[in-house]
Amino acid sequence: MLTLLPWWLEGTAYDSRIFVSAVTNPEYKFPKPPEGKCYVVDFGFTNVHGFLSPYRGERYHLQEYRGRCHQPTNAKELFNYRHSSLRNVIERCFEVLKKRFPILKMMPSYSLKKQTRIVIAACAIHNFIRMEAQQDILFDEYDNEELVIEEEQIGSSTPNIIEMDRSSTSRREMVDIRDRITRRLARANGIPR
Repeated sequence: MLTLLPWWLEGTAYDSRIFVSAVTNPEYKFPKPPEGKCYVVDFGFTNVHGFLSPYRGERYHLQEYRGRCHQPTNAKELFNYRHSSLRNVIERCFEVLKKRFPILKMMPSYSLKKQTRIVIAACAIHNFIRMEAQQDILFDEYDNEELVIEEEQIGSSTPNIIEMDRSSTSRREMVDIRDRITRRLARANGIPR
């Protein structure tokens, strides 16, 4: 999940509880995605306006697609494969950030304001290094697209599925957006729907 909020608290609460708290509590000033954009979220979350989750009941994890005979066979699998690939890029970025700044793995019990500033400072330095360094060992290590960050490494646990605003039209809107993306991917890749 792409946030600047308490993602460093992973392991202390389910990701979905942190997400719901971050999105619904105005104190956190959660950055909503710009119109026409969305955050990529995992199975523990529901499609609601601005948050795009994969299809449930279809293969998802990159390891399930390794090898020629395991390629996506239908449009939903293709969407999940691409969603998982994108999430893997994001997770590799977080791994570099956490390796470079170990304080982010076990944030001391500073005030929320101080914790937030530490995360923002770490991200700023991280981005500066990414833009300015000609070579960086951590970026080189995690730039490999074949590197799959295992769920245990990224702090995932059994998802506590939260249905946010289930009757909302925003939920239907994101399902429709996901379906449109899926149809386009299928057409572009010659995969049956």
